Amino acid sequence: MLIPQLANLRIAQFIQKKFGLSDDQVYNNIQKYGNTTAASIPIALTEAWEKGKIKEGDTVVLAAFGSGFTWGSCIVKW
Repeated sequence: MLIPQLANLRIAQFIQKKFGLSDDQVYNNIQKYGNTTAASIPIALTEAWEKGKIKEGDTVVLAAFGSGFTWGSCIVKW
C-alpha cells in the first residue's frame, strides 16, 4: 500500500501510473480533505487501517514531498 502526501490528486495519479500500481495499492483521501500538509499521512494511514485496507503483515510505503526539494519516505511492515 502506498500512502502519499501530495499537494493534489493529479500528482498522486501520475505516481501511481509511473509505478504501475492499481487503485487498491494506493490510498489517497485528498479529494475528501484537500491538502492537510503534515497531517496527510497520519490521517490517510488511520483511515486505510480502519477500513481494512491495511492488514497485519502488509508492506506500507509512506511518501511525503514538501516545498522546494524536500522529501521523505519510509517502508513499514504492518
